[in-house]
Amino acid sequence: MSELESLFSASIPSNRSSMDKGGARKGSNINKPEIVHLVDLRRANNCEIMLTKIKMPLPNMISAILALDSSVLDIDQVENLIKFCPTKEEMEMLKNYPGNKDMLGRCEQFFLELMKVPRVDSKLRVFAFRITFSSQVEELRSNLNTINDASREVKESLKLRQIMQTILTLGNALNQGTARGSAVGFKLDSLLKLSDTRARNNKMTLMHYLCKLLAEKMPELLDFDKDLIHLEAASKIQLKSLAEEMQAVSKGLEKVEQELTASDGDGAISNGFQKVLKEFLDSAEADVRSLISLYSEVFGSSQRTEEEKLQSFKLFYNYSQTAKLETEAQFCLSELYLGSMTSILVVFVKMFNKSRDENAKLAEAEKKKVEKDAMKDKADSSAKKDISDADGSKFNS
Repeated sequence: MSELESLFSASIPSNRSSMDKGGARKGSNINKPEIVHLVDLRRANNCEIMLTKIKMPLPNMISAILALDSSVLDIDQVENLIKFCPTKEEMEMLKNYPGNKDMLGRCEQFFLELMKVPRVDSKLRVFAFRITFSSQVEELRSNLNTINDASREVKESLKLRQIMQTILTLGNALNQGTARGSAVGFKLDSLLKLSDTRARNNKMTLMHYLCKLLAEKMPELLDFDKDLIHLEAASKIQLKSLAEEMQAVSKGLEKVEQELTASDGDGAISNGFQKVLKEFLDSAEADVRSLISLYSEVFGSSQRTEEEKLQSFKLFYNYSQTAKLETEAQFCLSELYLGSMTSILVVFVKMFNKSRDENAKLAEAEKKKVEKDAMKDKADSSAKKDISDADGSKFNS
């Protein structure tokens, strides 16, 4: 072969060099096994995105679930895992798949790993409940304490009682000679009508008159709102939601008990899970008993069982709308804080304070006017005296 050919011609491989020892052609397109997808493509893609965010090997994830380890998996991750638990249909499909399971997609592999854990969906929900339990209990306890404090303040405020008795007296005086002229009580929402009832001269409302009367006769009552420091905070608490949250905690504990019982038959895989869950259940039940006791303190004790008290959280927002004032001025506030009653008292306090301040400004303005008029009269009198003295001096001279 010439130098030109050896440098520039295309080399022709020999048959020996182009074959491997097994007789297969090197570099030939050997068909690689394709990944098999059984799960709906969109669900599989979303599942893989979720797994990418968690960033941990599947065996480690399963261990964290069985250990109920919130330092490894947070509430958002656990809730996402719940969303992507395999359905019964998906589990059946994977169980019955006749091919090589190692060639299944990442989502399918994730499902297969979860399927190794008995009732993994239930365990994940118990895990999520355990993570959020402490914050739920603390919020419930805080709200119940606020309501309890506000309730105690209203019931113990002697100033508020005296103001309510004064309102009752004014109402009876205005209604004298009518069927309503000897009332022993009134509906709480009547308090909001005091600012709507105007005098004949249209210069003041009944609320202004109440504040004026108290300022003259019992000025020590004008700052009664200082007795009610928790009232406004209590008025913002939705008691129906409070009942629903307590009910959710109760149901969550029932699920924990059910899963703890069911896991007895799981075998060794759930031993650690059972131990952690039992410890959590013991402390959680104590917390809920404490909440029930606080609820009874807030809304009235009874001889009912703990279970019946817990059920009452679903029903306690059925209440009486009337707060009654007995003739001895006893302020009877049966379950005052149910429904809109706290809101009514909060509005009443604000309207009272507004009228009180307006009265004070008006009184101050009138005082200044009187002082100004007095000074003017004094000046006029002094001027007249000076003129009189001057005239007398002129006459004597």
